[in-house]
Amino acid sequence: MRYEVLITQGAERDLEELYDHIAEFDSPEKADYVLNRLLEVAERLATFPDRGPHPKELQALGIREYRQTFFKPYRLIYRVIGKQVFIYLIADGRRDMQSLLSRRLLGA
Repeated sequence: MRYEVLITQGAERDLEELYDHIAEFDSPEKADYVLNRLLEVAERLATFPDRGPHPKELQALGIREYRQTFFKPYRLIYRVIGKQVFIYLIADGRRDMQSLLSRRLLGA
């Protein structure tokens, strides 16, 4: 069974910001490479999305609806609802993920 993978507006903004940052501080070629790898990782969620681990920052709060996958150092945070996978956040895992996840997913 294949799931439909959907990228939320917030995650699309994340991709745009990551791309712009890498293009400015490294190179447009590197930005293209990272963007392509992140989209490949996202598309792989169409098969077996439940195998991704729960983000430890959310698990510590007792929240187990979200999962994550990686293209190091980047983390894609997603949720499976029915036959769809919603990607909510794409971020550099070296950031303060607790604050970022709280703001984006929990509205804190």
